[in-house]
Amino acid sequence: MARRPLPRILSNGSAQLARSRELARTAADSATDVLHPLITITRGLRRLAAAGRRRWTETPKEKRGALLFLVASVILVVALVPYGPLLAAITLMAAAAWQGRDRAPAAPDGPDESQTERLKSLYEALVPYFSTAEDPEPLYAHGGAWDKAFPTYAFDGGGRISHLVVRYPAYFTDGEAEARARIEHLLAAKSGRGREYHFTWDEEGNQLTLGVLLPLPVDITAQRFVTAPGETVLGFTDPTRVRRTLPVGQGEQRRDVPPVVWRTGLRSTEPHLLVLGQPGSGVSTLLRSVALQALRHGDVVIVDGGGTGEYACLTGRDGVLAVECGLSGATASLEWAATETERRLIAANRAHQAGHPPPDDTKRPLWILLDRPTAFTHLAAADDRKDPQSLLQVPLRHGRPANVTVVVADQLDALEALGEPVHRHTRARVVLGPATAEQLESVLGAPPHTTPVDQIPPGRGYARLGTGPVHRLQVPATPNPFDDAAPEAHREAVLALLPPRTTPADGETVPEPDGSPGEPEPVPTDQVPTEHVPTEQVPREREPEPVPAAVTAEPTAVAVTTEPPEPQPEPQPALAEEEPSPSPSPVPVLTKDPVPTPVPVLTKDPLPDTDPALTKAPLPDPVPVLTKDPRPNTHPVITRDPLPDPVPVLTKPTEAQQG
Repeated sequence: MARRPLPRILSNGSAQLARSRELARTAADSATDVLHPLITITRGLRRLAAAGRRRWTETPKEKRGALLFLVASVILVVALVPYGPLLAAITLMAAAAWQGRDRAPAAPDGPDESQTERLKSLYEALVPYFSTAEDPEPLYAHGGAWDKAFPTYAFDGGGRISHLVVRYPAYFTDGEAEARARIEHLLAAKSGRGREYHFTWDEEGNQLTLGVLLPLPVDITAQRFVTAPGETVLGFTDPTRVRRTLPVGQGEQRRDVPPVVWRTGLRSTEPHLLVLGQPGSGVSTLLRSVALQALRHGDVVIVDGGGTGEYACLTGRDGVLAVECGLSGATASLEWAATETERRLIAANRAHQAGHPPPDDTKRPLWILLDRPTAFTHLAAADDRKDPQSLLQVPLRHGRPANVTVVVADQLDALEALGEPVHRHTRARVVLGPATAEQLESVLGAPPHTTPVDQIPPGRGYARLGTGPVHRLQVPATPNPFDDAAPEAHREAVLALLPPRTTPADGETVPEPDGSPGEPEPVPTDQVPTEHVPTEQVPREREPEPVPAAVTAEPTAVAVTTEPPEPQPEPQPALAEEEPSPSPSPVPVLTKDPVPTPVPVLTKDPLPDTDPALTKAPLPDPVPVLTKDPRPNTHPVITRDPLPDPVPVLTKPTEAQQG
């Protein structure tokens, strides 16, 4: 089947359409040139009418009559004067043409003299870096044309460069970090110091784009950020490489700012954080911000090596397990953290092997925040004690599956004093305060794409999460609420985020002894002593006749005592003394080998020198005698060799019987 040819309009239609568009554009330009006076006069008449309407609106009502009379008089005079209407029309057209003229100043075709000199000096400074003697057509040469090397440029109000696109030859080694750093340093110095510049290298197009970064906001205070569990806002950055924004509030105003979000938890690739900075750079501020965000979903242990009380506001709060400032407390807290990490790992492993979900006590995040741990290293070395940093190996290495997160903060000059586990397992890094490019690269692992400056506000620095890009960072203002030098609004914002203080359990109080010599301290139920009363505390009376244990005048109740919580030694035979009178008086119990502490005996009228013994079911008129195996309806007597028949109570022999 033969193919039919395309219509003529489709075969060469693109050329006809392009020609038609060109003709239409030319006709429109010609019409605009011809009708330009009419357009100008029409625009002027519209402006004159708007001015007259505005003048009529601004005129008070009591003066509008006089104004109307004046306008009518002018019109009447113009109408009566010879050639008056013609002259009035000419005057009106001239006024409209003057008002309708284009008042916008004409944009300059190129830079002015000062801007040209600045671009020429920058071009000459780049010649040694972007030129070689073997290049037949060098793009950069002394006395060459700078406009070919800088196709795009812009200046701010102060006459300094704000945007610049630099072309460079293809043989320049733009893949080497040292070569790129030299060019960036030169451009930052020639464009103006005191500002932060962002550099974007296009290796494919052989172009370098320089842009001036706006200052990061420093007025964002601590607040409840809109984040999911496991997300922590370290600060805020530029919108160049961050696709997410967070709504933040400053008073009644709301705005969206790009944040630097650090993710922790079971699936985090950067479970631990290292913060370094100069003194006064805002390291403690960042740790307080992290602690306030962590307390929303987890527990926090804080170790303050500085000892300046920067975290005193968190002491005794819900979720704050400890705030330690001493070597002993820091060591004990970190030992507990290591033990807790191991316990969580064992519990989760057992649950996984049994096919069950992890226990709830292993799901709650545990945060360990250490501020200046190297201070404890020196103290431990001086006292020949264990370094607290050695206890961080278990939480750092096994903390991610156990929901344990470690944040270590110290000064920048103490980087070498930090332990090897801290360097190895802290993949999220933050550097605050002024730092050189070499220091930033040694800590972050990559150089930043901006030029660091010397004078920066507190909380300003750089952050890098794992192998991601280096972000410029501004920490939210989170001062110590007890610091009077901090702004009042910032302190109130921190106080509003603090959790309530921890309260003791319901009904649990610690009794305090009154100090009286005749009354002992109250003893808890599970710690009742089981020893006997010393012989010196029992009054000696006349000894009664021996009475069989099974023969009683009337049935009496037997006190049932509970067994002590711990196994006690075999009881010794006791000598019992009883009153001959039928009154239910207490029966003192004596032992052959008294123990130094008293025996609590429950009686109807307890003696002042004895403690009441707690029984399982106290009955009226009990005869409290401690027995190993109490029996119902019998008078329990502790004997060495119990017999099946009732055994009389052993009494102490009298002098006549001994004779």
